[in-house]
Amino acid sequence: MAALPAAREPGPVARLRRVAQTPPGRLRTAGAVLVALALLFGVAAVWQSADRAAAARELVSRSEPLSQDAAEIYRSLADADATAAAGFLLAGNETPEIHRRYRDDLATASRLVAQAAARGGSASSAQSLLTELNQQIPRYTGLVETARAVNRQGLPLGGAYLRYASDLMQKTMLPNAQKLADAEARELDADYGTASATPWLTLLLGVLALAALGRYQLLLFRRTNRVFNPGLLAASLAVLAALAWLGGGTAVAGGSLHDARTHGIGPLRQLNEVRVEALQAHTAENLNLVSRGATEAYAARWDELAGKLAAKPGSDGSVAGLAPDAGAGAKAPLADAGRWFTEWQDRHRNAARQEAAGDYDAALALTLQPGNGDTADAAFSAADQKWAEAAKAEQSAFDSAAGGVDGVLITQAVAAALLAALAAAGTVRGIGRRLAEYR
Repeated sequence: MAALPAAREPGPVARLRRVAQTPPGRLRTAGAVLVALALLFGVAAVWQSADRAAAARELVSRSEPLSQDAAEIYRSLADADATAAAGFLLAGNETPEIHRRYRDDLATASRLVAQAAARGGSASSAQSLLTELNQQIPRYTGLVETARAVNRQGLPLGGAYLRYASDLMQKTMLPNAQKLADAEARELDADYGTASATPWLTLLLGVLALAALGRYQLLLFRRTNRVFNPGLLAASLAVLAALAWLGGGTAVAGGSLHDARTHGIGPLRQLNEVRVEALQAHTAENLNLVSRGATEAYAARWDELAGKLAAKPGSDGSVAGLAPDAGAGAKAPLADAGRWFTEWQDRHRNAARQEAAGDYDAALALTLQPGNGDTADAAFSAADQKWAEAAKAEQSAFDSAAGGVDGVLITQAVAAALLAALAAAGTVRGIGRRLAEYR
């Protein structure tokens, strides 16, 4: 009679399956799943909170200051162009203050360009624009100095040099500065979007972990008729506390960032746009007198820009202001700026009438005359000063709202990690007590 084949030993997979089907095995499997969910929740909370904290820190320390620096580069270059034209018009009567302002504008632009390039964190397109601006500023300065030297000799060629310099500024340098400002604004928006994002993955994992813990405790209650498992109950409370902390921290950070955007970033962008358009109008106003009727382009440019500025309603109904989101500290200087802007337009129209009548000297005196506070230039300077005060108030509002948001998010990350670890430990303890009953 043939011998029966020896029974095969079950493989490791079969043995694991058999062990998993026993009550202790099912407990261990459930415990492993619950611990994994708790730890995944903690890892996601730390990852997303830390990522948002880093973005909030970048927003305050880098992207918003760089965005404002880019706007200041544009404003300084535009103001240098307007001031160069003013100095040219005054010729021998140019005051030291006007020339100093021109030099300071170019020095500010050069310093901010070098400073932005040295940071090295900007996109390659921004770095290329910074390099171009760094090369163009000396070229522009050379053209202006040539125009000044020729003008002092009483030669009409000086006006041509100045117009050529202004063309370089208006058609090449300022567009490059605008591209730079746009690039930095995109970086700012990206950091803001990351910092203010809702951590949906973390919240989903937290809700899933809490639901799994609750369901398994209900299952244990049905099987053992025991109301509470202290370890699993502690784990559930830890996850619930972490979720509450995450929700509260997200709401606080989101509210602060919303205020920073509504009462800081947004109004600052609007205000930068107003100041730049006003400077361009001021440049056109001065260059129109430099041209002495040789072209109508500058007068048309003034009309275009002044019309755009007048169409911007202020929070108090005045022109050349901001939207109603302007902060409380900016409202008073904006109202003053609106009144000075209206005065500037009135004085410009008076000067334009004198020029149209053929009285160039009277038009020049009404537009630009050192020591006279009744000129168009004086009204523009007063409006620009008030816009600068409003910008300072908006910057303070941003700093106050956005400062400390990264700390809130880092605290949230640490708290979530500790509570997730507590949830995992509570799960291990709770399952361990049930396993002990089978020994």
